[in-house]
Amino acid sequence: MTYTKIDAKVLGYLGRALSLEMNAIQQYLSVSRLTQLRGFDDLSRTFRHEAEEEMGHAERIIGRMLVLGAAPNATQLRPAVLGESLPELIASVQSLENEIVAFYQEAVSYCVHIEDFDNRVFFEQLLKEEQEHAGVMNELQQRHMLAK
Repeated sequence: MTYTKIDAKVLGYLGRALSLEMNAIQQYLSVSRLTQLRGFDDLSRTFRHEAEEEMGHAERIIGRMLVLGAAPNATQLRPAVLGESLPELIASVQSLENEIVAFYQEAVSYCVHIEDFDNRVFFEQLLKEEQEHAGVMNELQQRHMLAK
């Protein structure tokens, strides 16, 4: 289904979503590699799995943008945030996940406001999945803070 006219702000949300997902991919891959280098292979695999899920989100956003007639453009890629300790690494990912959850909540709210059902459902699904990622990071953070 191709839209003839799409709200400019919804397109902005999609572009920002792509940037955030690309940031998350970079962050998870960096933390995955660092934890592997430090001998935390199980944790490294967890972060790698999360990166793959974020790649799936980016692919879906790109697909959505193309269906809407927009050229995908992730314009705000930030450097990965690294930490000295395992709790700092987990906290860096947790912070990004919290930012993404808040962003998707805002996008859903906007789509509700303009009565854009299709994009609301699209953003709601991403929100649900990001809340799950945030939950995984919360669990890891609690487990590794207790282990200190």
